[in-house]
Amino acid sequence: MTKVLVLYYSSYGHIEQMADAVAEGARAGGAEVDIRRVAETAPAEVVKAAHFKTDTAHPEIEGPDALAQYDAIIVGAPTRYGRMPAQMAAYWDTTGGLWAKGALVGKVGGAFTSTASQHGGQETTLFSIITNLLHHGMTIVGLDYGFQGQMGVDEVRGGSPYGATTIAAGDGSRQPHEEELAGARYQGKRIAETAAKLK
Repeated sequence: MTKVLVLYYSSYGHIEQMADAVAEGARAGGAEVDIRRVAETAPAEVVKAAHFKTDTAHPEIEGPDALAQYDAIIVGAPTRYGRMPAQMAAYWDTTGGLWAKGALVGKVGGAFTSTASQHGGQETTLFSIITNLLHHGMTIVGLDYGFQGQMGVDEVRGGSPYGATTIAAGDGSRQPHEEELAGARYQGKRIAETAAKLK
């Protein structure tokens, strides 16, 4: 069975919800799926003052070597100034040994994100994640236009051909819309199916 990892970092729970939806889609695509989060590196007083969501059912990833056991890795993180946050970047900065061995070459990858606004850097954040995956030799699967839910301007909606997205609002009050979660499920399924074909 194809093994898929959904690896995420979430401050307020939006990306955690998207990770669950991506995993649901990957399971529908026939994969065995693990969901893991990267470690929180912000100081405890910042986490408390900013009211980060710290309760989660998903365990932390066990270091970089764990990545090699998966056929596909789908990475989710919110934006920080149009790029992935330090927590996720710090994790990928530990993967040099895997890169040196080519341990992830030929595996399938994808990315998903959230921003406060519609113009908050969704695509540049996705590319900041995808860049790491491409350097590891991974084949990228985005959110193709087979998912029509990302089309239209009748309401606020996330979605990009580079990956599933959601919009959280500046105060984090907007939760992922069902259509955005459907996009995450669609991308997860496409990645699992692609990984199965390449395996």
